[in-house]
Amino acid sequence: MRRYVLIVAGGKGLRMGGDLPKQFIPLEGKPVLMHTLEVFHRWDASAELVLVLPEDHQPYWNMLCREIGCKVPHRIANGGETRFHSVRNGLEFLSEEIKNASEGNEKVLVAVHDGVRPFVSPEVIEACFDEAEKKGAAIPVMPMIDSLRETDEKGSHPVDRSRYFAVQTPQVFRSGLLLKAYGQEFSSLFTDDASVVEAMGETIRLVSGNRENIKITTPFDLIIAESLLIHAGRENGDRAGF
Repeated sequence: MRRYVLIVAGGKGLRMGGDLPKQFIPLEGKPVLMHTLEVFHRWDASAELVLVLPEDHQPYWNMLCREIGCKVPHRIANGGETRFHSVRNGLEFLSEEIKNASEGNEKVLVAVHDGVRPFVSPEVIEACFDEAEKKGAAIPVMPMIDSLRETDEKGSHPVDRSRYFAVQTPQVFRSGLLLKAYGQEFSSLFTDDASVVEAMGETIRLVSGNRENIKITTPFDLIIAESLLIHAGRENGDRAGF
């Protein structure tokens, strides 16, 4: 079994209100993106990690890796105009390897993960890969905890929140399925990888996510992320006997 992870990091940080793209914002001395790479490396050091990054961001990332000392082996593919095109570029970057592995009768799974989700748990990652291996496509989700309302021309009305889920990443697929899906023409209706695959009539399996697996896109998210890192550090200290 060969396992690839495409970590997509094309954000420009507009919702953060600053010039620094959100994937580069420091958390406890490391950029968000480096924390994300480390999560997947801790989960499975043999997994192939590919960072999909805009070309004009790559020199800055390489500088950060030199100065901070990124210990996680990874390769870099060029990002695209949209997330869809970035994922397509990442798949094209891996296409020859995937083809060779498949011709050798080796199973290949590909995950796509947001670069600004550094708190996904190893258990969720493993569960998504396991389900994708069995069924072809799996994504992590969380049940809604807020009340929801739908608006229309008559106003607004409540909806049954038990029928709705918040979608996370990594979204994991059999390689052939994902490659075929990204051969389609781009549509504005493609909000994530699952929606691209579903456009071919495929079924997506749902896996329980973890509440901490937030996407860091606003200053408030950054406050939560800093708290999560502090809490994780305390837990690690307790286990070490401090």
